[in-house]
Amino acid sequence: MNFDEYCQQKAAPPGSSTYYALRQAPAASQPLLTALFALRREFEETVKEISDPAIGRTKLAWWQNEIAALASGSPSHPVSKALAAHLPDVQAAYPALQALLAGFEMDLDQARYLDYPNLRRYVQGVGGTFASLVARSTAKNGAQASSWSAPLGEALQLAQFVVETGNDARHGRIYIPIDEMQRFNVTAADLINRKYSDAFTELMRFETKRARDALQAALAAMPADERRSQRTLVAQAALALALLDEIERDDYQVLHQRIALTPIRKLWIAWRAR
Repeated sequence: MNFDEYCQQKAAPPGSSTYYALRQAPAASQPLLTALFALRREFEETVKEISDPAIGRTKLAWWQNEIAALASGSPSHPVSKALAAHLPDVQAAYPALQALLAGFEMDLDQARYLDYPNLRRYVQGVGGTFASLVARSTAKNGAQASSWSAPLGEALQLAQFVVETGNDARHGRIYIPIDEMQRFNVTAADLINRKYSDAFTELMRFETKRARDALQAALAAMPADERRSQRTLVAQAALALALLDEIERDDYQVLHQRIALTPIRKLWIAWRAR
């Protein structure tokens, strides 16, 4: 298995939303974008699928060294080898790669957030930074890309929080701010124990609306002349909006299951996204 095949398997297995979103990108851009998504997945698995924080920190420290090795021209991991092969300017991307890793490192330090401004630091680090990396790699005007891509990445992250509410809670992480849960009279125990109620429905309606509004605003702010080059991000947004609609139709039953779109719907939505 070469490094491109590894990245494809890690980032975008057939039938996944990422798979269909990546297929909308120009063929020449797909290997680089796939490598970026694979790197994000490596970071995510390191912090979210390892129960011992000490092991997580050790693995993140390894990745910190590996990113430095990538910047110096001596990567060893298949994903960083793919980035070395496909990134046009590794040195220019290095600070953003460090920022992305630092964003995921927050998961080892914090499992709850007092309010939305505190949560947004995480959202910016993990969502906004990543979308900026993706956008800059294909944008017509790379220097301006972060101004409109970072809000889209943050919105995609907010949508993911809604989708993964139950799964995240079972793994000890709750990304709904504490003050908002208090406002709607929902407790952490309610989420962990999969307790549905009218209060939970109202809370999720609020969280879903924020994510949807953020997605729509970010899409509207994307320059018209960039939309074609950013079809992967546009497709991701379209898929996220459709999934939020599906969750709403299912009365926010996200605590005991992960609501998903069928592969054929994903294909259709991603193909139509413009």
